[in-house]
Amino acid sequence: MKALLLGAKGQLGRDIARAHQQAGEPFELSPLPREQLDLATPEAAAQVLDGMEFDALVNCVAYHNTDEVEDNANLAFAINARAVGALAKACAKRGARFIHISSDYVFGGDRSRAQPLREDDPIAPVNVYGASKALGENLARLEGGDVVILRVASLFGAAGANSKGGNFVETMIRLGREKGTLRVVDDQIMSPTATADVAAAIARILTRGCPAGTYHAVNGGAASWFEFAQAILRGAGVAGTVTPCSSEDYPTRALRPRYTALDNAKLAAAVGPMPTWQDALGRYLQARNGASEGRGP
Repeated sequence: MKALLLGAKGQLGRDIARAHQQAGEPFELSPLPREQLDLATPEAAAQVLDGMEFDALVNCVAYHNTDEVEDNANLAFAINARAVGALAKACAKRGARFIHISSDYVFGGDRSRAQPLREDDPIAPVNVYGASKALGENLARLEGGDVVILRVASLFGAAGANSKGGNFVETMIRLGREKGTLRVVDDQIMSPTATADVAAAIARILTRGCPAGTYHAVNGGAASWFEFAQAILRGAGVAGTVTPCSSEDYPTRALRPRYTALDNAKLAAAVGPMPTWQDALGRYLQARNGASEGRGP
């Protein structure tokens, strides 16, 4: 089997390559760089795929700078929606499996929500990014092929998010050391998720298979950003203090959902359980410390 990987240089893409290697490279995995296939021009991207042979395509590409996207809706819908439809069409044309990475931000409109969201719960995005990802999901499904949509959330991985200058874990550790006291919102609840665990799930999907459909690929449990920040500093041994604040105290260009914790039971039934976010964070920090010790003074 030959699988193509889009977004190989991102934090999830790099962990997919690592998971593939750790699994003994059971299939051929070929990264497609942006220079070869640019999703900002969906029609051209589809033409590139028409000339290639593959059995599966994994799309980790997204325009996901949430605040920046508010002022660049055309580009967001090109990359996060129209291109996704074009990729799904190209896969359906050759009978290839299309694995697309979506987001918990397709939810958020139900402000009274207090229970983890299931795959069949109504979507209700509250910002441009979420709306573009929601449309991308729908366009992929409309092609009628072998489509697997994985909704992820609040990702943290060793490579960091290239367009954001790091991930939340690294940001909290850095600011905790620099400032000592942090204010973090406590009224936004989500599912902190390690890219390593999502990547491992994708590797299992590619090797073992699973029914087409939508799955929530997140670590188990839920937390506010405040609770997550507390756990980060405590686990990293940073002597900082985290105090809670409201979303109104920390205004952003794009509206953030108040509740997007996801239920991952469907994914667990298909390819095996996902660890809790606390376990994932512990492993991330342990690997991070090991890497730091390996570099020496």
